[in-house]
Amino acid sequence: MTVADKANQKTFSVIFKCYNTDTLMSLSGRAMKVELVTTLKRQATKILSELKANKEPVLITEHGKPSAYLLSVDDYELMQSRLAILEGIARGERAITEEKLLSHHDAKEQMSKWLK
Repeated sequence: MTVADKANQKTFSVIFKCYNTDTLMSLSGRAMKVELVTTLKRQATKILSELKANKEPVLITEHGKPSAYLLSVDDYELMQSRLAILEGIARGERAITEEKLLSHHDAKEQMSKWLK
């Protein structure tokens, strides 16, 4: 577990202990419903229909600790596309810091080879 993971876990624990409600706010500001894993097992159909209707992510807890997030397919696909964009930006920034740059002319030459 990384230091960031431990910090996130501690942050959640503080939020959960302070509010101890059935709903938390996600980082995007949207409401996040919290359900026990046993409730998910018993009421999966109901929870999934609420997820589809409300588009609110659900945090699943196990023994009082975060275990998984349940979110709509649309939200998941949007998150994956945003992640791909951010990874591309990070690769570009890394190339700049490592000075792996091409001139405009060389970049055009490489692109013309790919587009053939």
